[in-house]
Amino acid sequence: MAILKDRDREFIKSKFEKELQNEVRLVFFSQEFECEYCAETAELLKELSSLNTKLSLVVYDFERDKDAAEKWGVDKIPAILLFGKKEYGIRFYGIPSGYEFTTLLDDIVDVSRGVSRLAPSTKEALSKIRKPVHIQVFVTPTCPYCPKAVRIAHQMAIESEYITADMVEAIEFPHLSNKYGVMAVPKVIINDKISFEGALPEQLFLHYVLHAVE
Repeated sequence: MAILKDRDREFIKSKFEKELQNEVRLVFFSQEFECEYCAETAELLKELSSLNTKLSLVVYDFERDKDAAEKWGVDKIPAILLFGKKEYGIRFYGIPSGYEFTTLLDDIVDVSRGVSRLAPSTKEALSKIRKPVHIQVFVTPTCPYCPKAVRIAHQMAIESEYITADMVEAIEFPHLSNKYGVMAVPKVIINDKISFEGALPEQLFLHYVLHAVE
């Protein structure tokens, strides 16, 4: 059963035709058991990848392809990674539905171009990072403020090879929500030691990232 409505399909197709520049690989980790939304996520990505010849879909089995999962640090499913000219450290854990679907579309465009939309001052600050940074952004599909936080985190991953940025769907991964005390979204965890709630402005988000690597 198709997930995208005809109207949405035409909108996305037009957006990709106008905005995509280079090829993007949608890398998907899934399995047939103990994964509530893997089937729906797989269908969504299949439909998306069919809308433009610059998009391709690569599917890995989380159990059988453990080497690939370990190589890219994938530790839960469903998981989506976006590859452009290189692997940018962008992760979606959980189905990117609701407001987060727009995040996925905009990320695909950015990855196709290989550049973010961050301010020049932010890009300069990120270029000086030389330590690993892991950003986790906990979201829910009905949160209208969450995409802003995820987009900033994912664009930071595009700008710095040291940054990996995860969207984590809080309802699908309750054990992680409990671990990090997620009571409201978006909640951002940086290197397991710095956290904040809310969709902060870019410069303030950057402040927390830089503080985490000090």
